[in-house]
Amino acid sequence: MMDKKKIQEALAKVFEDKGKRKFKQSVELIVNFRGIDFSKTEHRLNLDVALPKGKGGKEPKVAVIAEEAMANQAKNAKADLIILSQEISAYGAPDKIKNLADNYVLLAQPNLMGLVAKSLGQYLGPRGKLPRPVVGNVTEMIERTRRSVKMASKGKYLPVAQALVGTEEMKPEDIGENIEAVYDAVKNKTGEHTIKSVYIKMTMGAPIRVE
Repeated sequence: MMDKKKIQEALAKVFEDKGKRKFKQSVELIVNFRGIDFSKTEHRLNLDVALPKGKGGKEPKVAVIAEEAMANQAKNAKADLIILSQEISAYGAPDKIKNLADNYVLLAQPNLMGLVAKSLGQYLGPRGKLPRPVVGNVTEMIERTRRSVKMASKGKYLPVAQALVGTEEMKPEDIGENIEAVYDAVKNKTGEHTIKSVYIKMTMGAPIRVE
């Protein structure tokens, strides 16, 4: 596990050097690896990690594809878009499906996954945008999805992965908790011995080494 003090020291340097921008900068975690052959599919990282302190205003829009009962639950949970089962095929229209892929994280009622794949999979699949099946309570899954980030390896050969862990408007202590959550998820997947170095950076800032 990373040292909390080192995380806060690195964050202090990141905030000190952030400068003034006309937009809200993200804080990103970068992990470099050793001894892993990322050219092998089974070794590549593709983790979804729920940040305990949220994303500081960088939450994605969530669309839920469901039948009426689950759709009503999703509406109460303030999902950004509800697509009823009978509307799925209509979203195959070029403008609608592009909007879905570009602007939403998709969740779907499990028994509708086949229909979604048939109607929309040809476009969504190659873009890695196929919906996640709703497991358990849809309200909890929407909330978790909004807090989640993807920690994925870059390409087939680069031994590095990167993920958003907050924004410059968040408290350093909260960003630190998010960093620990992402680091622990990576460590549990690859083993701590594979982690060569860890850096934190602002969108426009220089990387600062944590360890």
